[in-house]
Amino acid sequence: MVIGADVTVYLLALLPAVIWGFTPVLDKRGMAADGTALQAALTVVVVDLSLFIAALLVLHGPALLAGLDPAIAGLFLFAGATGTALGRLAIFVGVDRVGASINSAVVSARPLFGASFAFGLLGEPVSPSTAVGIVVLVVGLVVLSLAKGGDLAGWQPRDLAYPLASGALFAFGNVLRRFGLEGGGATVLQAVALNEAGALLVFLAYASVRGTEGFRSADRSSYGYFAVSGCLTAVALLSLFGALALPAGRVAIVESLASTAPLFTTVFAYFLLRDLERVTRGVVAGAVLVVIGAALVTLGPGAVGV
Repeated sequence: MVIGADVTVYLLALLPAVIWGFTPVLDKRGMAADGTALQAALTVVVVDLSLFIAALLVLHGPALLAGLDPAIAGLFLFAGATGTALGRLAIFVGVDRVGASINSAVVSARPLFGASFAFGLLGEPVSPSTAVGIVVLVVGLVVLSLAKGGDLAGWQPRDLAYPLASGALFAFGNVLRRFGLEGGGATVLQAVALNEAGALLVFLAYASVRGTEGFRSADRSSYGYFAVSGCLTAVALLSLFGALALPAGRVAIVESLASTAPLFTTVFAYFLLRDLERVTRGVVAGAVLVVIGAALVTLGPGAVGV
């Protein structure tokens, strides 16, 4: 029974990896059509939040959040405002600066932060294999920084700060979500809707300060790319939250499996983004090291729910 539960966690955590391996390709296309990070973030969150609200209305009627503890609701809103909003802005800037393949690989260093946050905030153990996996991840990041791949226009090592910040914010948000889901009282759909609502509030506040000039100057096709990315993100988030909600869904495991996204992004970018970025052997090697590091984290004690 435990093994079956673990298989479900693995599958639910791998689905976002495949989806988030592909969405950077869409995001890069949108950015190439003069899209901006704020435009992308707002479009994605409006699309996926609309889908979540529609689903809640179908399942629960007007009482979308009936019986939900206000403190738990606030936690998911806060997770969305920090881990999702700020992390997503950083990820779109990263896609624009360094390219989809490099950005995806660096963001997938989340286990570096996820294991630390889970240990410090949730008391989850850090096994020797987890420590080795973290070292391999760091080596992979170094290889990526020297790979001379990614965006054809070129980029500087300091630009990696954006996907690194995104990875840390996403990891922090996942720890908060795991805590909220363990507290009970919220369905996965309610949790993910509140998460995206918190992100939307931040994006709207940011847009009111920065203005919407980029929204008008962007090519219309960019909205199409970002909208499709939003639909896929909705599926990925539901799958990720579902994995975290299961008893066997330890943050370190879910984070590590979801962080295999660069394996898929590298393949997608090689075939679909040849006119915008280059996938060098160094990019492939760095992405593989990140994936291996993520896999090592999953081999620690408790990874099979014992």
